[in-house]
Amino acid sequence: MTDSSASKSASPASGFSIGSLFRRPEVGAFMGMALVFIFFAYFGYDRNFLSPFGTSSWVNAASTVGIIAIPIGFLMIAGELDISIGAVVPAAKMTMAITCGYYGMPFIAGLFFAFGLAAVIGWVNGMLVTRTNVPSLIVTLATLFAVAGLTLFLSLFLTDTTSQALVSPAWAKWMFGDYHVWGFQSSVFWWLGLAAVLYFVLHLSPWGNWIFALGGDKESARNAGIPTDKLKIALFMLASMAAALSGVCETVLSNSATTTTNFALIFNCIIAVVVGGVLLTGGFGTVAGVFFGTATLAIVQQGIGYTPFDRNLSSLIIGVMLLIAVLMNDTFRKMATSMSTTKKGK
Repeated sequence: MTDSSASKSASPASGFSIGSLFRRPEVGAFMGMALVFIFFAYFGYDRNFLSPFGTSSWVNAASTVGIIAIPIGFLMIAGELDISIGAVVPAAKMTMAITCGYYGMPFIAGLFFAFGLAAVIGWVNGMLVTRTNVPSLIVTLATLFAVAGLTLFLSLFLTDTTSQALVSPAWAKWMFGDYHVWGFQSSVFWWLGLAAVLYFVLHLSPWGNWIFALGGDKESARNAGIPTDKLKIALFMLASMAAALSGVCETVLSNSATTTTNFALIFNCIIAVVVGGVLLTGGFGTVAGVFFGTATLAIVQQGIGYTPFDRNLSSLIIGVMLLIAVLMNDTFRKMATSMSTTKKGK
């Protein structure tokens, strides 16, 4: 509970101060993003890293991860984790492609089935975690392979193939896939919109207090009257449906879908959340921090191609960046906790 109160302590009403600024968990994420951006801007200047095309390349990549990373951040703040998203994305993509591309049903029907399937998977995850008390990592690991296997089986059973083409109507292309101003995909605007809505939920609504309380001390949260089980189920459903949204955007943009499980997406989301200042132990984090962490990850992954360095070094940079972020997050948490305690003691 201390961590959650510390993460919300620097409110506008309390007045600005350097101490309150550096107690905020997103400050470390922003500083990391700024340093990484300056690094690649310097070494990639001659290769158009700062051009509209160069900017859109990493922003587009960030949006694909960011749509899912913020809900995953919510789960981690609440003390849980969902790695089944790596299978939910291809499941939603194939559901959309088979419904509309293979059977020729309206695009709206494909959206309904894709998001409906994701909601059911999230509900199952939440029910298993709350009813069995098995760690969410194990539950969602099982769900990951179960959904991946079921997606592969049903795709072969229904279409006799593991990939499916999809031709979307013009309005769907504009809404979910097209490149808009300066090469930005529709997913970028979904990411920004989702970030704004979830910022309100976590930091300006009572539900945010519930999420922080759940990650800080589950028993105290339950004793305070917070519907902890329903909240967990809702968070798992949110994460799965966000994964479906990301999958729909990818499918419409590429005009195709495959059954391949996206293991890299799992790690990218977790890295983005951790780099963004969310603690693995829960109860501490911000939407802005996850946003900056996602941008940092994308800058490294895409920016390396605009520099004279070997692209294979991107994995090394990400590994070092993750380790530094964990150490910085722990430092900021201790700083926030100690300063909050000192202020109460006065």
